[in-house]
Amino acid sequence: MRYEIRTPEDLGAVVADRRRGAGQSQAALANQVGLSQDYVSKIEGGRTSSVTKHVFRILRRMGATITVTFDGEVISE
Repeated sequence: MRYEIRTPEDLGAVVADRRRGAGQSQAALANQVGLSQDYVSKIEGGRTSSVTKHVFRILRRMGATITVTFDGEVISE
């Protein structure tokens, strides 16, 4: 699967889509990566730091697109 990401909201949607596709809750994903469930929720909602928003804004202005490719399946632990 390949995703083009131009905004923090796009990134959050990809994270949410992949997490749901793996049958994981936000709490389970958060536990696996050492974050709080609330923080995962913020990422999925595109509510990121101002630095992240500025980076995406700069990249968009430069005509860049971030491409995320998943070669394998998400493995639940």
